Amino acid sequence: MKKYIAECLGTFVLTFLGCGTAMFLGCTTPAGVVGTAIAFGLAVVAMAYTIGGISGCHINPAITLGVALSGRMEWKDACGYWIGQIIGGILAGACLLLVSKVVAAPDLTGALGSNGVANAGGVWGACLVEVIATFLFVIVVLGTTDSKTGAGNFAGLAIGLSLILIHLVCINLTGTSVNPARSIGPALFAGGQALKDVWVFICAPLVGGALSAIIWKAIACEKK
Repeated sequence: MKKYIAECLGTFVLTFLGCGTAMFLGCTTPAGVVGTAIAFGLAVVAMAYTIGGISGCHINPAITLGVALSGRMEWKDACGYWIGQIIGGILAGACLLLVSKVVAAPDLTGALGSNGVANAGGVWGACLVEVIATFLFVIVVLGTTDSKTGAGNFAGLAIGLSLILIHLVCINLTGTSVNPARSIGPALFAGGQALKDVWVFICAPLVGGALSAIIWKAIACEKK
């Protein structure tokens, strides 16, 4: 149970700090894009060294899927992780809505930092972006945390930096999800088009995570 609670907490921190930065810093200027990317990356680094020893700090259903498909965890635990992550994302979405109603600063994203498909050319463009981005992100996670060839204590730093890079590329396309839980929470409370499109940011990252597990297992087997 502690692992699931840790995943809930970590996903809350990632979603609240990352989406909160997007909301109040904005993503329409280079400074806003860079700031938001750094916020998401640093949130991952902070949580990796906070709860990594408890749950491994997945805080992302796509990562959990990749880890489970790689044979590194039981599916029972994966389901517990998913529940914790989704609850954490929803709690963060609720807190973001509350903050937006209380503070005087406007929500510059207009939708609690949720994701969208318009700038990616529509649904299928967004799917393509998110599958590729999640594939790259999760394969970094699987590689750096590999028990034989991984980066050890530096894994959290490598993962956080890779998330910054992915956000720099994708923020102006989809708002960068690569994480279904991070997308579900804000979309639920933003409603409207964000909620209509949220399925893209659930399905595409899971496909990317599954692909990364397949490729990493092939690479790992070749090394052995």
